[in-house]
Amino acid sequence: MSAGMSPGRRECRRSGEPVYDHQLFVQTISEFVRTLVRPYDVDTVLNDLAGRLNAVLTITGSGVSLAEEGRIRMVTVIPPELAALEHHEDETQEGPGAAAYRSGKLVAVNDLREVADRWPGYCRVARESGIAATAAIPLALDGDVYGVLSLYSAPPREWPQDDLAAAAVLADIATGYLINASTHHQQEQLNEQLRQALDTRVIIEQAKGVIAEAYTVSVDEAFERIRRHARRHNAKIRDVAEAVVKVGMRL
Repeated sequence: MSAGMSPGRRECRRSGEPVYDHQLFVQTISEFVRTLVRPYDVDTVLNDLAGRLNAVLTITGSGVSLAEEGRIRMVTVIPPELAALEHHEDETQEGPGAAAYRSGKLVAVNDLREVADRWPGYCRVARESGIAATAAIPLALDGDVYGVLSLYSAPPREWPQDDLAAAAVLADIATGYLINASTHHQQEQLNEQLRQALDTRVIIEQAKGVIAEAYTVSVDEAFERIRRHARRHNAKIRDVAEAVVKVGMRL
């Protein structure tokens, strides 16, 4: 480490090369881990994460794309001027992000001019957007890829291992947010299904009691009447039960 440098930052590899802000990186991790245990909006978190990543790595921009039916779809990009590049990759599935998604491996390009033959359309749009270098990191866990974190640099840029390692940690955090949000959504769906099942059981039991009393039959016979009526009229048993209880229908 050179004299006068903060212990939270590493020395540039060569003059003019952006500096990886380790102190900001640690602060970002701390803040996002705390957010994970509180209610949050996924889009807002990913947008904030992209903005923090730009500051941590001193890069031109970054974006997050999520997997959808075997493709990647842009969710957020900062600055918004890079949206055209991300949209192009969405539409064509051509570029480092799509390649990282398909392979589940990091794809880093120091100078897009060197891969113009591989991704001609992507490289053209990148040039028009003022981007010369890019890296894409899969958002993955246990072999499942949930999306891609993309890094953008206006000048050609080497992607040092320290920078990519820091970005990979933030990608893991983003993956954690996605999985946590998915699990929460699944739990909400399960709770709603259980609530509907309980409501259905309650209304059917009420209808059985009404029919049993009205026709002086057992509750088993009352249920058979409800079921036969539902079959004859191609209706759901719950709908018939609700008609019995709420509008006084008799079978």
